[in-house]
Amino acid sequence: MSASLVIIPTYNEIENIEKMIRTVFSLPNPFHILIVDDGSPDGTANKVKELQVEFFDKLFIQERKGKLGLGTAYIHGFKWALAKNYDFIFEMDCDFSHNPNDLIRLQQACENGADVAVGSRYVKGGNVSNWDNKRIFLSYCASIYVRMILWIKVKDTTAGFKCYKRKVLQTINLDAIKFMGYAFQIEMKYRAYKKGFKIAEVPITFIDRVEGVSKMSTKIFKEAFLGVLQMRFSKH
Repeated sequence: MSASLVIIPTYNEIENIEKMIRTVFSLPNPFHILIVDDGSPDGTANKVKELQVEFFDKLFIQERKGKLGLGTAYIHGFKWALAKNYDFIFEMDCDFSHNPNDLIRLQQACENGADVAVGSRYVKGGNVSNWDNKRIFLSYCASIYVRMILWIKVKDTTAGFKCYKRKVLQTINLDAIKFMGYAFQIEMKYRAYKKGFKIAEVPITFIDRVEGVSKMSTKIFKEAFLGVLQMRFSKH
């Protein structure tokens, strides 16, 4: 059995899902994959089930009814991973904005002393591709805003490409995670930081999705902006 599980939430990712699964399984490290699908009407879950015949011992799926949010998908996946005794647990998008090859570098960072490894756009060597200057500026300013409010020493605070050591997810009260959209990524880092875990940033190039439709919305941005203030002044 692999010690490493990659959790990939999906909703309407039929254009990307097979290529992503095959790419991860082609890597030299023996990763397993858990797909958490929120009732995709485009057949994403059915495609995963077809591929399970080929990858029966390392591809898994958990199906949920309806769009329940990114955060709940990951928490569902975290609990599943802990129950299955994985040592390294990853978050990754299905749209290839996160390069699967970087999974190896994230795991190496955790093997070399980090408790959480973050694929970072904003450390030396990190970059973004296919974004206009306005989007880059807004994203960078958002990370600065989070760092100023939460006093957290992570440059890419909104990053969603991460590797956790098992002990981090065992220590954080997953049932107490409040935010389920964009702010979920910030809250998980903040709670790990407050627990004293070592967070390392690994430079990556973030590539905007080519296939499929982005899930980003104004509501998600608003949750993140207000959520950071709530995190800062929360007693928990």
